Amino acid sequence: MGYSVGIGLTNDCDLHCAHCYRDVLNVSAISLAQVRQICEALPVDAMGMGTGENGLHPEFPEIVRYLHRRGVRLSVASNGYTLMSLTDELLLAFRDVEVSIDFPSEPEQDAFRTAGNWALVQAAMERCQRLGIEVSILATLMTANFDRMSEMVALARRNRVNLRVNAYQPVRTDRFRLSYAQFWRGYCDLLAAGEVVSCSEPVVRAVMGLDGVESPCARRSIRFNPRGQIIPCVYWPMDGYPAPRIADLAGPGEAIMESGAFRAARATPAAAAFCPCRGGCASRRALLGDLDAHDDYCPWVRGDHIQLDWHPAPAKNLMRSGNVCTTVVV
Repeated sequence: MGYSVGIGLTNDCDLHCAHCYRDVLNVSAISLAQVRQICEALPVDAMGMGTGENGLHPEFPEIVRYLHRRGVRLSVASNGYTLMSLTDELLLAFRDVEVSIDFPSEPEQDAFRTAGNWALVQAAMERCQRLGIEVSILATLMTANFDRMSEMVALARRNRVNLRVNAYQPVRTDRFRLSYAQFWRGYCDLLAAGEVVSCSEPVVRAVMGLDGVESPCARRSIRFNPRGQIIPCVYWPMDGYPAPRIADLAGPGEAIMESGAFRAARATPAAAAFCPCRGGCASRRALLGDLDAHDDYCPWVRGDHIQLDWHPAPAKNLMRSGNVCTTVVV
């Protein structure tokens, strides 16, 4: 079996966004030699690059060329910098790309990230589309924009791109953590405004009435953070479960899948064993300090009923649509 790998080649970034989960105190990076070690130890089918701004990695061009030669399907998330700094040759190595936009207007986006970022991501989208590369807007659903999802869908529609949404996770601060009502307001608006390509956010998928509500994390995908640690999810807290490292890669991927953090991320809490949510997002429960609980946004444990008005979109083969807890609409 081939694995879908998520990798943070670096946590370096030219921006300092308040909601970002990356380590801002120390710059770490995965080297080309370590990328080779990963690919030689594991059957890697696809690799999604995130965490920091990958174009700032000094070996990034060589890493892209190496992975492309191996036939690894590539995706990258960017604030615009990487997508505008790569040559056409390197950019065309990517199956699809994502630009980070969290607000539907230029003043809001620039105020939240930095002046000029809106123009940069617009230019990046246009460049990638001219080259025939599939483009998605990547947005974080949080307290600052939970009521703007209809406008975000409209923004994606105007730009003829997909919209991928992740719920904010309180890795570094609770400042942007959604309340129960805000979470469901955001997803109700998102799914009503856009057609659903895929949804792997477990508790949302359960409310949609779909099968297979378990998170893909620690099942179909493996994550490598810039410190070289191997984790089930980019949001997984590092305390409590020792994470194996790239240096420990010696056997098949099954050995990683049976490490403590991966087993914990897959386990269904006893409290939710008979609940449609099946525990929902394990990283969310771990970050909130209770892996044995229901998902914080589970409506059944509250005796609540959520009605989602949603419609499927024509199928699209987007790399990140099924290997992380996320929702993609068009």
